[in-house]
Amino acid sequence: MIVTLNPKILHFSKLNPKSPPLSRPSPRFRRTRTISLTTNCKLQNPQDGKSITKTISLSDSAPPVTEKSSGGNGGGGGGGGGFLKRLPRKVLSVLSNLPLAITEMATIAALMALGTVIEQGETPEFYFDKYPEDNPVLGFFTWRWIFALGLDHMYSAPIFLGMLALLAASLMACTYTTQIPLVKVARRWSFMKSDESIKKQDFADTLQRASIQDLGVILMGDGYEVFMKGPSLYAFKGLAGRFAPIGVHIAMLLIMVGGTLSATGSFRGSVTVPQGLNFVMGDVLAPIGFLSVPTDSFNTEVHVNRFTMDYYDSGEVSQFHSDLSLRDLNGKEVLRKTISVNDPLRYGGVTIYQTDWSFSALQVTKDGEGPFNLAMAPIKINGDKKLYGTFLPVGDTNAPNVKGISMLARDLQSIVVYDLEGKFAGIRRPNSKLPIEIDGMKIVIEDAIGSTGLELKTDPGVPVVYAGFGALMLTTCISYLSHSQIWALQNGTSLVVGGRTNRAKNEFPDDMNRLLDQVPELIKTSVD
Repeated sequence: MIVTLNPKILHFSKLNPKSPPLSRPSPRFRRTRTISLTTNCKLQNPQDGKSITKTISLSDSAPPVTEKSSGGNGGGGGGGGGFLKRLPRKVLSVLSNLPLAITEMATIAALMALGTVIEQGETPEFYFDKYPEDNPVLGFFTWRWIFALGLDHMYSAPIFLGMLALLAASLMACTYTTQIPLVKVARRWSFMKSDESIKKQDFADTLQRASIQDLGVILMGDGYEVFMKGPSLYAFKGLAGRFAPIGVHIAMLLIMVGGTLSATGSFRGSVTVPQGLNFVMGDVLAPIGFLSVPTDSFNTEVHVNRFTMDYYDSGEVSQFHSDLSLRDLNGKEVLRKTISVNDPLRYGGVTIYQTDWSFSALQVTKDGEGPFNLAMAPIKINGDKKLYGTFLPVGDTNAPNVKGISMLARDLQSIVVYDLEGKFAGIRRPNSKLPIEIDGMKIVIEDAIGSTGLELKTDPGVPVVYAGFGALMLTTCISYLSHSQIWALQNGTSLVVGGRTNRAKNEFPDDMNRLLDQVPELIKTSVD
């Protein structure tokens, strides 16, 4: 490539198709002569032969530059928003202290671990029994500590929210005093005026016969933004890596804001509903924080159409399902879905989870009479298996010692029947229509009515937390981009080149040598 113009400034940049056309200067500025030219060129990579289309802008003027005679980017101011700007510098310095931030994160982690160990949201009687004063945990920890510090609702307790607020203040102070000034410094492009300044960089080399224009073209082909002024050159790439720490801080703030919304602005509740009955969402949901605000969906009625269960071959319960209908104030069905464990229903910001089941009632007939709905009561036994029982009175129900038929069940599959003397009489499946004869009476188990255990929850902080984690992953990846800077100075036929990078410092010299090897050597020709 041959450049016949000799402008004061050479600015290499990527083509911007949206840039406005060059306008003619006003007559009153005729004394200031500005020559601008934009042209496209194709660069041939000598190694792989690929063509790269770039734009070269030649002009007598350029954006304001910072000239310096020593290495480095110089200091950067910490301009910022009004609130942080009004804070005393000493306060910002304390808040942005790294050991303080580490201590805050460690404290938050310890509080979260404590919230995992201490049961959350239980009744006061539970804590009186679990953490009594006459036998304190670790010799000092009793229920008084739990209620005084709010450890029974850790994630909405003042101590936990206060630590989150302090960590957020530290992140904002660090961003304002450290990260933003670093970005401002990195965005400034500047030239070095002496060989000594360039040779002080992390990498430095001298090419005896080379042209600074050739170096600029090669750097531009490698993705660098290149600026030239007379014999000086400055180039950089990877500026996005300098913005990544700010993005990481913003992502962490989003996560903390979302967590705070979840802890202080949510509603939760649980209910056990027999098949065929209904309930209103607002009657079940209870606020768990001072920012909890009900919505219109709380007036929605939930009707349990049917409750069914699936079983393993061994007879154990494998899954349970609830067919739910949502109805508005006018009784119109607005949504219907069969939910199961890990497959909830979502409507109007409310999520309904399938969490449990219970045995509600048995429908039986006696000698063709009925059916009678017999309520099933849970029976406490050793172990975690469920057991339910009911009783069908026989004879005079007003007698002091009422006798009857007992029925036990572990699930909705089969019912174990005992006679009036408590002896085993047989097993029947609901809906089998097979009678069982006890003391001359024919008993038929018509149906087993189950109850579904549902948990309702609203969590306005979930979208914010998801956005924060997404931004955190993205900015963490961006932070691995190296911000590389290169300076060069033409001294006769010699070209002094130096550079530095904030990451991949071991690979940077190899990359520089690769680029410098592509710079063509100037060949001196003589004319006879």
